[in-house]
Amino acid sequence: MGVIVEKNIAVPGTEELVQRAQAMIPWLREQAESVEENRAVPPSTVEAFRQAGFFRILQPAAWGGYEMNPEAFYRVVMEIGRGCPSSGWTLAILGIHQWEFGKMDPRVGEEMWGKDQEVLVSSSYAPLGKARKVEGGWMLSGKWPTSSGSEHAPGGAFLGARVYDDSGNFRDLRSFLVNREDYELIDDWHVVGLCGTGSKSLKIKTEAFVPDHRSHSFLDYQLVPGAAATYQLPFNQVFSGVISSALVGFAQGMADLFIEHTRPKQNQFALGPNPAKNPFIQEKLGTAMLQIRSARARILQCTQEASVYARRGELVPLEVRVQQFLDVQATGKDCFGAGHMLFKKSGARGIFLNTPMQRQLRSLLAGCNHITQNEDDFSAVLGAYLLGEPVPPGVFGVPAPARA
Repeated sequence: MGVIVEKNIAVPGTEELVQRAQAMIPWLREQAESVEENRAVPPSTVEAFRQAGFFRILQPAAWGGYEMNPEAFYRVVMEIGRGCPSSGWTLAILGIHQWEFGKMDPRVGEEMWGKDQEVLVSSSYAPLGKARKVEGGWMLSGKWPTSSGSEHAPGGAFLGARVYDDSGNFRDLRSFLVNREDYELIDDWHVVGLCGTGSKSLKIKTEAFVPDHRSHSFLDYQLVPGAAATYQLPFNQVFSGVISSALVGFAQGMADLFIEHTRPKQNQFALGPNPAKNPFIQEKLGTAMLQIRSARARILQCTQEASVYARRGELVPLEVRVQQFLDVQATGKDCFGAGHMLFKKSGARGIFLNTPMQRQLRSLLAGCNHITQNEDDFSAVLGAYLLGEPVPPGVFGVPAPARA
């Protein structure tokens, strides 16, 4: 039985939400090809996610949300990604922003959801915009790429920009919530993988005014007074976690397809056992599952560990954040490695465009190029930190150093 939050919203349990996601896998598979062909997830799929309550999982209770821990949302995204990668990615992006509202001034949530609690927003956090400080807020201009699900986001977009002082020194990296009427979408999403995410570029028409309360720093990790424990977690790690969760779903979906493909397959050359009884294929499948499940376990364990500090009203310590960030960043390497291993054993049938395994692999290829999957750099950062070097400002919530 669910509990009741503000405005009479019944909150399902995590397992119920996961079961709802699992029930969608068959029809998500059926439409995955058309989603890629249309280069966007259809409104009907977004509506199905809305009806299932997925967009409320991380939304603050004050505006009808379930106010749950990110772990619940991660598990749902993992299941949706098994059925249709583009749909899983779109859910991940459109559903994570509700959590961001919980870290901001309550006026932002009221402005967004005071009349309609189901409004969605998109994003493009790459700091490509130009921001200048004015009285009461900021003037923002620029163009940003890859705003996934942007056609489904009438509430606007969170956009990134660097902030410099009067001497031209870098001072901050910020997120700005821009109204939908202030920018245009550019249909330029033609890619090798995740083709159906509709990740169009967006461009502010002239200059957009963003009030102070609709912007926050990526670099200054602080506790949010009065907010629930879930909103005390570090922004960059929560966001990285949802991207990594989508990749786990893609890889698990590929393993699902490989098993279905291999079990009935016959050996055409009679030179050995049927594939399902081939010990080399068995070993590859087992190794792939180890990598996928290990990545999944790391994501969930990191969230659980960080949440212990959040529930105590404490910041997650820097030494924990640095190690957890690499744990999550390594997801792409593990999941793509697992997927590629299985694809190599799928035979000639796997390479045809009408077979779903190649879609999962292409989605992994594209998703692993996301900035959150940069394990090479962050292995060095962790190693340096353990040897006594300071971490660079940025992803760990460490402010930029003051300049004379």
